[in-house]
Amino acid sequence: MTADTVVRDLPWGPAADGLDREYWDGLLAGELRLQRCGNCARWIWGPQWICATCHTFDPGWEAVEAVGTVYSWARSHTPFIAELADRLPYVTVLVELPGADNRRVLGILTGDDTDVQIGEQVVGHIELDEGATWPLLRWRRREGTQS
Repeated sequence: MTADTVVRDLPWGPAADGLDREYWDGLLAGELRLQRCGNCARWIWGPQWICATCHTFDPGWEAVEAVGTVYSWARSHTPFIAELADRLPYVTVLVELPGADNRRVLGILTGDDTDVQIGEQVVGHIELDEGATWPLLRWRRREGTQS
């Protein structure tokens, strides 16, 4: 960070209760981390204090390969948060992760976002916006899968 860089108060990062801190720390470390129950091995997303399947408290966090399939998508022409105003229109994708028992995570599709198809393969990448404290998981089409 240069002396001219201003840290902005952006609307993402760990929740005050600390429940999702491992997710954000994982992104800082270059990993996508999701919860997984140590008792029944069920993948959990969004973060929870307790496993909904076996009711074990304090599920652990594991790195997951950030590759998946577009389950759903939407093109936004309205900046729902001011930080996205200069990126209009943008495509949000709901991505199914085969490496995490098909748990689904959201993210912005970067690069070519024309003619997005459900079932298309995408690869996650982690980006740190200028002035941001916490990076974001974003998605790109996997080469050779565009229509």
